Order: sequence, then structure tokens, then C-alpha cells
Amino acid sequence: MGFLEKVFGNYSQKEIKRLQPTVNKVLALENEFAAMSDAQLRGMTDKLKARLANGETLDDILPEAFATCREASWRVLEMKHFPVQILGSLVLHQGRIAEMKTGEGKTLVATLACYLNALAGKGVHVVTVNDYLAKRDSEWMGKVYGYLGLTTGLVVNGLDSAQRRKAYAADITYGTNNEFGFDYLRDNMVTSKDRQVQRGHFFAIVDEVDSILIDEARTPLIISGQGDNSSELYTLADRFAKSLKVCRVAEMDAKEDNDAVLDGDYIVDEKARSATLTQDGVAKAERYFGVENLMDPENMTLLHHINQAIRANGLMQRDVDYVVKDDQIIIVDEFTGRLMIGRRYNEGLHQAIEAKEGVTVAKESKTLASITFQNYFRLYNKLSGMTGTAATEESEFREIYNLDVIEIPTNRPVIRKDYDDFVYTTAKGKYHAVIDQIVECHKKGQPVLVGTVSIEKSELLSQMLDRRGIKHTVLNAKFHEKEAEIVAQAGKLGAVTIATNMAGRGTDIMLGGNAEFMAKHDMKKAGYEDEQISVATSYFDTDDEEVLALRKTYADLLQKHKEAIRPEAEKVREAGGLFIIGTERHESRRIDNQLRGRSGRQGDPGETRFYLSLEDDLMRLFGGDRIQAMMNSLKVEEDVPIGAKMLSNTIESAQAKVEGRNFAIRKNVLQFDDVANRQREVIYKQRQQVLDGVDISAVISKMVDDTVGETVDRFIGTSDDYHDWNLHGLRDFFLGWAITKDEMVYATDEEKAQVQPEKLKDFLRERLHMLYTKREAMFGPQLMRELERVILLKNVDAKWMDHIDAMEDLKKGIYLRSYAQRDPVIEFRMESGEMFNQMVDLIREDTIKMLLTVQVRVTAAPAKAGVADESANADSRPEAPAEK
Repeated sequence: MGFLEKVFGNYSQKEIKRLQPTVNKVLALENEFAAMSDAQLRGMTDKLKARLANGETLDDILPEAFATCREASWRVLEMKHFPVQILGSLVLHQGRIAEMKTGEGKTLVATLACYLNALAGKGVHVVTVNDYLAKRDSEWMGKVYGYLGLTTGLVVNGLDSAQRRKAYAADITYGTNNEFGFDYLRDNMVTSKDRQVQRGHFFAIVDEVDSILIDEARTPLIISGQGDNSSELYTLADRFAKSLKVCRVAEMDAKEDNDAVLDGDYIVDEKARSATLTQDGVAKAERYFGVENLMDPENMTLLHHINQAIRANGLMQRDVDYVVKDDQIIIVDEFTGRLMIGRRYNEGLHQAIEAKEGVTVAKESKTLASITFQNYFRLYNKLSGMTGTAATEESEFREIYNLDVIEIPTNRPVIRKDYDDFVYTTAKGKYHAVIDQIVECHKKGQPVLVGTVSIEKSELLSQMLDRRGIKHTVLNAKFHEKEAEIVAQAGKLGAVTIATNMAGRGTDIMLGGNAEFMAKHDMKKAGYEDEQISVATSYFDTDDEEVLALRKTYADLLQKHKEAIRPEAEKVREAGGLFIIGTERHESRRIDNQLRGRSGRQGDPGETRFYLSLEDDLMRLFGGDRIQAMMNSLKVEEDVPIGAKMLSNTIESAQAKVEGRNFAIRKNVLQFDDVANRQREVIYKQRQQVLDGVDISAVISKMVDDTVGETVDRFIGTSDDYHDWNLHGLRDFFLGWAITKDEMVYATDEEKAQVQPEKLKDFLRERLHMLYTKREAMFGPQLMRELERVILLKNVDAKWMDHIDAMEDLKKGIYLRSYAQRDPVIEFRMESGEMFNQMVDLIREDTIKMLLTVQVRVTAAPAKAGVADESANADSRPEAPAEK
């Protein structure tokens, strides 16, 4: 901390000082609201809504709203917000990020801001990282909202449209980031408004905000349809890739001889996460596949498959980046260690890995709709978030989302001891030291949580502990089903737990053990089904005798275990609390801080230390020569650690370098997606106007005029000389749907010379408007409006999907423009803008053509009561016969 910060305080401290008077106002109302009857307290909701209706703002009613929700929480859950929790909720209401340490009760913190903003009646979204947390929090905190007369919705995987619509109609809706994002995309693909489920984007609170808005920002949400089946080409490309010699570039800054660097068929740069064919590799590919020039445009598909095959074989590691399970490749989240079931790598990389591992190669997919989390969450009028670790990424939150980070003080002082890193020359020396530390802690009963960066390394440590006879549990992507239970019991006396990255687990590690999970375990042993245990631990209101009996059984067991845990928890405290061992530094300091934050919750004692080696990926790729030189000069043995503060600082600066690089990658992704996003906003806005029932007959009329004007100009151009005109092409364009074979026939030069472009435009406009009027008379105004709506939406969707694919193809080659000293982003913006304009022209032309040629088939099925007539179906064939 700098001198000025010590004297004046940092940004968070200054902001907290500014917000404290508002917190004091809420606290001052405590006795007044505690004296209210249940009816009076519940009646506050209507009173506060009335004040809003009379012109007051949310900030005006904030103290009373917070005090109402705080008292309701005490009466319903027996939990009253601490002053620091009120402060956290105030930060959320203001559309900022509240950084609150693990165990500080973030779930409860959100309720005050949720209740206040829900009074506006526009819907509040609480975004969590998984379905389990969304369900738990919606039921648990939903009791408070229900007591105060507000409704709570839940959006999780497996719901149908009606259930989703009901959930979004609630005052407060809980769900995962994926569900909210995909529902937005699906809402912009439907053909009638009553099929949409969301009702706007007013206010969102994002739990584990760094995980969702930073870690997942590089991965777009994509709704796909079936594409081409090119599995055979993926298999061929994989066989070829396996025959190649790989050259790994461990340190791009190293001054190596170029020939030595290129000694291979393809180069893998782990730092840049890239794989590139060398000249030798290109020559081998041309011989293997029998092509003359691999770089020819007609060989781009083959080149793409080869590039993905060398990425799959050279970069993607089994049990690190993905696991193989049930004839499937399942991605492992690099930040949380969780299996990401249902998610696939795009651009054919997933198929390349399937070919590499010999599982069934799925068909390629066609993108129907896509958006990044960055652009989805920027849709909200007000966005806020909470997490235990955000400060290290504050510059990115400010720049991308316009969010600042406020560090909220802990309710009790943090007494955890964070020791300097121990650095070893070899991984072998490091792992032996880790095992020795675990044995030492185990002897005195101190629980240990060991964090690893991959499944492979967690299993290696597990084998080493087995050889030393230390009983332990392992949590990684292969055992994610037992995740919550394993984490919950990591604080038991003498427990040893090995876990891959601990981000966003959503379960507190309590010293002595977690009574809730012990009670559930007892119920399972007693023969209760999982569904019964779920009901026993639920929070929904009920008068059902069976449910109440299950809850009583659970409550009795819970109380029994709480009493049994107390003396054990005291022994754990005396042993030093939970000892956290990190076996590698992650690329992101946040992930390290999340691991550390598992210890020392709510004023508990604890200890943390990271054990590193020069062979770790971070040190090898980003540590630079400085650390290596330091270790060499000290001439240390492999089992002797260096624990200098200077070394830890050097490692943290390497992490900051990587974080900066990753931010640049995410920013680059966003720059390209911003171009697509502006186009997406135009399309989705116009699409929504159609769904909202805006009369589009005037729009269609303008489309007619614009289509004629631009088409005539395209074929005739600006020249006054008729020899330069393409009158034949113009006639072909309109022939068959606007004019007959006897019209616009200019056989001689004299006839061509008589053509006047403006009069020709007038003739064609009058003809199209006349045909349009005849069609409306034939079908009737009501059916004509429906046809206009359906045909316009159909054309918009088809052309937009093709445009998405074209944009992806453009993006793949645009980086080559940098060799000509041109900015790829500017080039992409200009070319995609031209493509967008061409797409709009096509939408207009095809919509008019279809409207003037469509036939209606009448089916015998009767129309449903209360539903628009479904018996008419549009068919764009010129002569589709009527059917009964």
C-alpha cells in the first residue's frame, strides 16, 4: 500500500465512508420495524409501491425498504443482516460489484437489493453459476419475498416455455447465466410474441461475477442446428496430425536459432495457445492429401481441418482440458474444474478432439444465433455483482462493463496466516514437500485442503498419499457428483482433501464438519430417497403432513450433529484451523485467492501456503529468466525450498502479465463481437417491432419502392449511355413475378434509347403496388397482415443465420490484413458493414417476391378457440394447389 493510501484510504474505503450514513439510516429503523405486527410489516410492500407510483425514486424509499426486508428475514429465517451486509446490498443496488470474502453471507446480502428493485415491478434477475445454487437460493430467500407479498421464479435446465414464462413473470427470478442468455437468443427466434419468455432486462445481480463476466467471457453462447457431416475428413486429418513431428516453443522471448525453432512439422506455442504448420508440415500435407497447393482457396476446408487436428493433438490435453466419458468428449472448466456437460468447442475443434480420442465424431453444427456473455449482460439497465475476488480484475470490469469494485470489510477480522511461497527447482521436490506438510498437519489433526490445477496432478498426489498411508478424499471433474459433500467435510478434524480449482463451489467449509451434510448422510443411511431428502431440506411453504414430518426428522438430526461438532471444531481451531496448500499458481491471481479464501471464514483461524517448482507451467512459460537465474545463483538442491518475499512478488508480476494478456484476448473478442452486436441489435429491434404487432403494411410499401429504386439503379447505373445499361438483366430480375414475358422487351437500339429510368421505376412501382393490392383483396386484410409478418420474419431469420456464418468466415482470414499494416478490427467493421447492407437488400427483395407469389393452402383442421386462425399456411411456390 502506498503512502497516500495509508493517509487518505483507498478507493473502497472512501466509498464506504460515503455510503455509511445510508447504512446508519437503515440501522436506526431497526426498533421501529421490530415493533410492527406481521400484518403491518407485510403492508409495507404496498406502501412502498404507492410511494414509487407517486413519483418517489428507489433511492428515496431505500432505508424503509431495506429495514422491511431485514426484519422479514429475521422473522422468517432467523437471520438479520449485519451492518457490512447492508453495505454490500447498498453497493449492489447502485449497480456496482461488492467484493465480499467467503463465508460472509452473499446469498443473504442480495435480498435487500432484490426486494427494493422488485418494487419497481419490472423484474429482478439473480444469476448464479449452477442449477443447484439457483434452486437453493430461490427456495431459501424466496420465503422472505413470499412473506412480503412478492413472487419468486426459478429458471433451470429442463423447463418448458410456459414454465419459463411464469418464472420470468415473477418479481424476482433466480437462474444460471447460461439459461438467461439462451432464453434471450430463443426469444429472438420465435415467430409470435406469446412464445417469448423474458420480459426485459431491468436489473441483474450476478453471483460469482468474476467467474461469469471474466472467465467465461471468451466463450460465446451459441444456438446450433445440424450442419454438414464431415467426420471422415476429421478422422483423416487426425491420422495425418499424429504422423507429424511437433516442435514446442516454451519461451517465445528466448533468443533461439530460427532453424532450431522450426525443427518440426508444426509448432506449438503453449503461451499463445496456438499450433501452426511449418513449411515442412505444409509439404507433407500436400503429399499426404494429394493437393498441389494447400493454401489455394479451394483447399481452405482441408487446411481448416488440419489446423484443428494439430491443435487437438498438440495443445489439448486429456484430463486437463477435457475428459472422455460415455463415448463423449466433455470439456473441463479451466477455472472451476467442473465438467461442462452440453458445452462444445466451436469451429470444429470438438470434432477434432473426438477423432483424436477415437470416440464418435458428431456432425458439424450451423450457428442459428449467438451472443457473448459480455454483450448479453450489457443489455441490463443496471448490472451488479458479488464475489470473493474481483479487485485484481477491476480495470477490466470498469472498461468493459462500466462497473467499479468496492471491497466490503469482513464482519469479523481475518486472522488467517498467508505464508510466502516455497519454490523448488523440480516438481518432484515440490510434491515430496507437499506430502511432508500434509503428514505434519495430519499428525496434529489439522485439516488440509490441497488445490491442484488438473485431474492428472490430483491423482498423482492421491497415489503419493496412499503410499504414506494417509486417508484422504479427491474432488475433481471425475467425481463432481459428490462435490458439495466432499467440500463441506474438508474442515473435519484430520481431514485431507485434494481438489482441482475451487472457484464458485458455493459450499462453505466449516471447521469440525458441516452438520447439514451429516444430517443428510444419516437420512440416506436410514433408507430415505434423494427426493425425500431434497424435500426435507427445502424451504417452500406447505401444510403437507408428510413433508413436515420429513423436515422434523432432518431438523432433529441437524441439531444432534451441531452439538457433536462443537467440541471437534474447537480442537480444529486449536490445531490452527484449515491449512490450504496450493500446488501451483494459476494464471489468474483470483483463482489463487479463491483457494486461499476457503480458510479463515468468519474470523476462524487458518493457514495457507503455495508450493511451486520451476517446472510448473506458469513458471516455465511466463516466469522468465529472472527466477531461473535467482535459483541457479543460489545453487539449491531439488528438495530445498526458497521462500523469499521477492520471489513471490516476481511470481505475482508474472501472473499480472498473463492476466493482462488474457484481458487483451477477451477485449479483442469483444471488439469483433461489438461489430456483430450492433448488427444484432438492429435485427432484433426490428424483429421485436414485428412481434409487438406494429402495422408493417407501411414498411412493406416502402420495401416495394426501395427494391424497385435500388434494383433499377443497380442494373442501369449512373451512365446516361444506354449501351452501358443491363436492361436484359433488369428484365430477368422482375420476370415471372412482377412482369409478363411480353413486357419490358427492348429488342432494338431504338427501343433501348427510348427508356427513361425514372419512368421505368414509376411503372414497376405501380405494377408491384397493384399486385400487392390484388393479393390483399384475395386473402383479406387479416390474413395479409399475418402473411406479411410471417414472411418477413422467415426471411430475416434465414438471412441472419447465413450472415452469422459469413461473418465467422470473414473473421478467420481478417487477421492476415495486419501484414499489410491494416487494422483487422477496422477492416472487419467495414467489410461486415457492406455484408450487412447486402443482407438487408436480400431480405427486402425476397420478402416482396414471396408476398407476391405465395399461395395459401387451406387445411381442414378447425381453428382453436381464442387462437389466431392456424388453418392457413404460407407456401412460396408460385402454383401451390389448395388442399383439404
